[in-house]
Amino acid sequence: MLKVLTLPPLGTLLVVALIMQSAPDVGPAQRQEACWVRGERSDLDIRISQLDSISTVLEGFPLKICYSRPRALGRPIMGRLVPYGEPWRLGANEATVLHTPVPLMVGEVRIEPGEYSLYAIPDSTEWQVVVNDTIRRWGIPISRDVRAADLGLTAVHVESLLEAVELFTMRFERTSAAVDLVIEWERTRIRLPIRLASS
Repeated sequence: MLKVLTLPPLGTLLVVALIMQSAPDVGPAQRQEACWVRGERSDLDIRISQLDSISTVLEGFPLKICYSRPRALGRPIMGRLVPYGEPWRLGANEATVLHTPVPLMVGEVRIEPGEYSLYAIPDSTEWQVVVNDTIRRWGIPISRDVRAADLGLTAVHVESLLEAVELFTMRFERTSAAVDLVIEWERTRIRLPIRLASS
């Protein structure tokens, strides 16, 4: 809430100048996009798979991914709940979406500044991670119309985990070149490299 103080004209100018000087400079490159939600935000707390997001800063530019986090709940996941050889939305509920203010290489796919959805075609030893140009949509079905907006895909190796991961998890992990998007669920992990695109 903004409080108005009665000050002499010079004092008022000084206060305004100090406030402007101390305010953070939030330009387009620093602005974080809100996660899009289908329906009312007030209903998010009753969802079984909770909405979440991860963020990182890559050479001064913020990257953000919005996704939902299903639980295993004792179910067999890879190859069963998440079928091999079929498109999967990388989470639950809305499509998983990457926000970037700068051109990126997402694996082998170049993208311009904007928002893009990610989905995967898993298999036991290799996943194909797809970058898609449609964003504000429910994560399934990944139909022929949705796939018509694919921008490209990257094949990534599957790592096996010793301990099972109950809650579907994404995180950014720094590498020497840039960052990896690390995705884990059940006993499976994949890494998708992300770096700034050269001009």
